[in-house]
Amino acid sequence: MILSDLRILEEIEKGTIVIEPYDRQYLGSNSYDVHLGQHLAVYEDQVLDARQHNRIRHFEIPEEGYVLQPGVLYLGVTQEYTETHAHVPFLEGKSSTGRLGIDIHATAGKGDVGFCNTWTLEISCVHPVRIYKSMPIGQLIYFPLDGEVEHKYNTKQNAKYTERTIKPVESMMWKNKF
Repeated sequence: MILSDLRILEEIEKGTIVIEPYDRQYLGSNSYDVHLGQHLAVYEDQVLDARQHNRIRHFEIPEEGYVLQPGVLYLGVTQEYTETHAHVPFLEGKSSTGRLGIDIHATAGKGDVGFCNTWTLEISCVHPVRIYKSMPIGQLIYFPLDGEVEHKYNTKQNAKYTERTIKPVESMMWKNKF
């Protein structure tokens, strides 16, 4: 099951879902629209190494927008900071975003219970497209849990994405043992 708009509002009231900034106009019938933050990043190297810390270069989206190019992985970020303490959040692209040929995540659309941060987006496109900060970019949907959670994400010792940020965060795969 997915939470309805009224259930999302109830959970916000209870504090189990936090969205900052929150604006009622972005609450859909079963989702909440999130917006593209002002920061983007790209990896500095052409070849990425899963065992190494791959550096990124941050930049801001100018007022006139920024043209995404095919074949480039851009890391973006949501304007919204979120906390989810009793549900599993999923971030999906809006249909209007998809119809522009923009994907907002490669594989990381599911959040964890206890995730408290902005969402880093793995943005790619099929043809050049101009994007703008603050444009609607995706929607959060919330699934109820079945059972208790032993370790919420924000309390796990090995959680890699817990530092609050307004900028996209590069892959921390290199912190895993393999």
